Amino acid sequence: MKEQVNKADQAKDDRMALGVGNYKLMLIGFAIIVVGFLLMIGGGSDSPLKFNYDMFSFRRITLAPIVVVAGFVFEIYAIMKKFNKSGR
Repeated sequence: MKEQVNKADQAKDDRMALGVGNYKLMLIGFAIIVVGFLLMIGGGSDSPLKFNYDMFSFRRITLAPIVVVAGFVFEIYAIMKKFNKSGR
């Protein structure tokens, strides 16, 4: 009976293009991208007559885009990573 369950699980796993481990890594990559976009928030002006130079800070101009690109690179890794049958 146990052999039938394992064969059924293996057949089901063979049909899926990505495994559970890939989806976990993809969620981590998505979280990194969201953090990058959250770092870009802010720096606006309260009054249209006053210019706010805070929007040109290091965090918004340099750090946030690097974090977003790193998140996309991690997403590519998560998709391309090949896990063995045990999910590792």
